[in-house]
Amino acid sequence: MSTDTHIIRSDSITATIKAAGAELCSLKNADGLELLWQAGPEWPRHAPLLFPIVGRLKNDELRHKGKTYPMTQHGFARDQRFEWVSREAASCKLVLVDNNATRARYPFAFRLEVTYAARGADLEVTFEIANPGDETLPASLGGHPAFNWPLLPGLAKEAYTLSFSHDEPAPVRRLDGGLMRPDAQPSPIKGKALALSERLFDDDAVILDHLASTSVRYAADRGPSIEMSWDGFRELGIWSKPGGAPFLCIEPWHGFASPVDFDGEFTGKPGLMQIAPGASRSLSYRIRSAAAA
Repeated sequence: MSTDTHIIRSDSITATIKAAGAELCSLKNADGLELLWQAGPEWPRHAPLLFPIVGRLKNDELRHKGKTYPMTQHGFARDQRFEWVSREAASCKLVLVDNNATRARYPFAFRLEVTYAARGADLEVTFEIANPGDETLPASLGGHPAFNWPLLPGLAKEAYTLSFSHDEPAPVRRLDGGLMRPDAQPSPIKGKALALSERLFDDDAVILDHLASTSVRYAADRGPSIEMSWDGFRELGIWSKPGGAPFLCIEPWHGFASPVDFDGEFTGKPGLMQIAPGASRSLSYRIRSAAAA
């Protein structure tokens, strides 16, 4: 059995998970069609985990108790090797615990567990962040799965729409140099529907920081579709590489990039979870694969 990857299956989906970053790197439907972006030259990842930050900090620096620590965009978990806790036919669990390398960038004790489970047409991804330390754990967490766009080869990208579970009238946020711009913008979502096009991402990600929905469906009028739902996540990022790339990222987040005008201690950064000593937080999202229409 390989120590680098593990494959889980149900009757309807097959998923491959890597120990490196605890990253989902393949998701195939019942027809054997690959739904997940295969880390091509446009972007070298599949579905990285964002921890302990989502987005960027100003100057890529974390400030805590008078000290400054280097912290690159989206944090370090995606570049750490997780340990296998369990490996079953339809599920697996991985864990990352703070160590000397993480403490040089993030001076907090933590335990991050990630569980993948294949159930019917669903891939369920559950995160548990525990604080074994003696001070409050400030953290953000995000999913970043990239799906093929189009899902059905040959379909136009513009044939696809994101359909939210609720109307999304709130303004959206955009980035400036990876940091959150101070002013919100009118939402491109019309009611529950967001028409997809490459031009939508000319200004980088579309960020919903006043999210009403708990699920979204990614589909065209034919071919396979995907529904994502989430629990415990408060924001949603939607992203493809500006200039065009054959993938679409649908990203449940708890947290977001630093506002351009925020330059304070990390513990005061907007959007963080504040996990008390001895406590933990659980968040999850689900990817549901639907057969071709």
